[in-house]
Amino acid sequence: MHAAETRMILLDIEGTTSSVSYVFDVMYPFSQKKLPAYLASNWDNEKVQAACNQLAIDVGESGLSAWGESKEACQQVIDRVVAEANKLIAADVKATGLKEIQGLIWAEGYEAGELKSHFYPDVLPAIEAWKGAGFDIRIFSSGSIKAQKVFFKYTEYGDLAKYLSGHYDTTTGPKKEAASYKFIADDSGVKPSQVTFLSDVVEELDAAREAGMNTILVRRPGNKPVADENGHHAIESFAQLKFTLAV
Repeated sequence: MHAAETRMILLDIEGTTSSVSYVFDVMYPFSQKKLPAYLASNWDNEKVQAACNQLAIDVGESGLSAWGESKEACQQVIDRVVAEANKLIAADVKATGLKEIQGLIWAEGYEAGELKSHFYPDVLPAIEAWKGAGFDIRIFSSGSIKAQKVFFKYTEYGDLAKYLSGHYDTTTGPKKEAASYKFIADDSGVKPSQVTFLSDVVEELDAAREAGMNTILVRRPGNKPVADENGHHAIESFAQLKFTLAV
């Protein structure tokens, strides 16, 4: 059983709390199927416009206007957004604009009861115990903050969002850069040495460790094999963890 003194537990989602296959086999296809009709129905929405503009920037354009400005060009622009989004999804690129659009679509799906998030069975007992013991629990994921919130709210185990104190996404910074983790520590008011970050990706853990955080490598069924743990303690279940609350 791994023990560490900490105040804040920072969690990745995909491959850590939830299966990779749920994201790739359920969530991504759902957003791709809904994308054309969703954009057509919500094109004048400010959040949709902002997300699409960011997607255009993500793929190297100056903004959405590079693909057309007139009302007549609307369908042409939507078609281009869909095409570029599908390319990013196929390449598994964690682009901010794409994640924002997906988050909006997933929110509708969750609220309509079309989606229920998968979580490993050891997750709920662990976060209940951590929250009850006074730990600050937060999320750092490539998915947008909106997507994170609905992901934890609509689950197979009910509402898990109530256990969380904060969310961070790619607008915070890349997950493989130490500066992102330093920002999270500063934002939460906790020393990096009192934060423990859990992820299935060694490069993310390397960045968190460089920022001064404690790190845990999470091995789950279906995750990519890790040949070199690079000194990070590895677990297969949250039940293997025992934290001491730092004061």
